[in-house]
Amino acid sequence: MKLARRSASLAFCSIIGLSATCLLSAPVAFAQESASETVIKGTANGKDITVRLPDPEKQLPLDELRKFTEVFGRIREAYVEEVDDTTLLESAIKGMLSGLDPHSAYLEPQAFEELEESTSGEFGGLGIEVGMEDGFIKVISPIDDTPAQKAGVQAGDMIIKLGDQPVKGMDLEEAINLMRGKPGSVLKLTIVRDSQSAPIEIDVERDIIKVASVKSRLLEPGYAYIRLTQFQAETGREFVRSIGKLEKENGGILDGIIVDLRNNPGGVLQAAVEAADALLDEGLIVYTEGRIQSSKLRFSAQPGDESHGAPVVVLINGGSASASEILAGALQDHSRAVIMGTKSFGKGSVQTVVPLDETHAIKLTTARYFTPSGRSIQAKGIRPDIDVKQARLTEVDNTPFFTEADLSGHLENDDEDGTALPPAARDELVARDFQLRSGLNLLKGMAIMANKKVVTE
Repeated sequence: MKLARRSASLAFCSIIGLSATCLLSAPVAFAQESASETVIKGTANGKDITVRLPDPEKQLPLDELRKFTEVFGRIREAYVEEVDDTTLLESAIKGMLSGLDPHSAYLEPQAFEELEESTSGEFGGLGIEVGMEDGFIKVISPIDDTPAQKAGVQAGDMIIKLGDQPVKGMDLEEAINLMRGKPGSVLKLTIVRDSQSAPIEIDVERDIIKVASVKSRLLEPGYAYIRLTQFQAETGREFVRSIGKLEKENGGILDGIIVDLRNNPGGVLQAAVEAADALLDEGLIVYTEGRIQSSKLRFSAQPGDESHGAPVVVLINGGSASASEILAGALQDHSRAVIMGTKSFGKGSVQTVVPLDETHAIKLTTARYFTPSGRSIQAKGIRPDIDVKQARLTEVDNTPFFTEADLSGHLENDDEDGTALPPAARDELVARDFQLRSGLNLLKGMAIMANKKVVTE
């Protein structure tokens, strides 16, 4: 299937602890759009003239600019230590952006470089996706197979100290810089967790983070499991390849697919659109709305379902954000999948990366996105069709029952139609994951009902 591509300058960005998963596209992400103006026509010295006056509401506020200039001058002259002009001006830019929303930011050279690294799937650090909340660092999700996940960091944790330094008062970039470091070095995280009565400390050893964004396998014959850890530039195409590979391994069309988006913090918009297109035969996938014309985009599926109509269950939780919510929302609105798990994160905004020069950029929230039915999930999240909370599974031995076959002189059954069921395949991943087991059982039930035939005498 080929997805009709558009020259889009928008990308979904998560504010994350080690990088921002963002698509850097054109050197200039969007152009200044013309403002309203007043046109006055008249005559002077016998000639027709036209005077265009800008809309007063669109002009820069002169009083505020004078105030800014005065504050700038006072700091330069009277601050206890000398501060260079560049530092003051960059601090002003950071202040403007940080006052807008948690996802807009000024990207200095290191942050800009990290942004590009994260879309390739390899970067250094702890392996956690984070954002700011009430002045602290909130963990959106630990990335699979990274030091943070292995050390026990969980989605929803609030980091209050990095090493010996309190987080309160830091901006996100400062916190990110502290979390990055030489591979092998250890950073102590002080964390507040809802389930704990007191802060806990977790030591995390820094490492080079290599994120495989797509993991796939057959859970048992006919049933596929595809885990999307985040949306990188190649994730959509890798998702399509995984479906084909699993069909080949299965020896034919799959009976069902579980798409696991739990703790997927999002990433590149185009990748999420491509993944949705792989499972949809037609229809709108997502659209965006903002104040500027270039932020108004629509993405639709092209003919062809890569899974050949196999039933789909999508697993989500509170760590499923942004681009993963686009995929879940599109499949839910088209009734193409059953969404199972718990409510998602609720990041329904779009960020545009605007390069200022070769090493600096701003990341600006420019639009909201909407699911095909017109839903905005901003601060609301995707609600699952079937609410299934994670639980610890404990299996017990069943007491053997006395059955008809144990009765002396019971009638024999000569029916050899093969109705005896083989023992269920044992999969350790399913055995320890209640939500995954619930999804697999649902797919099996759907397959049974689809193949059910009415038997008459």
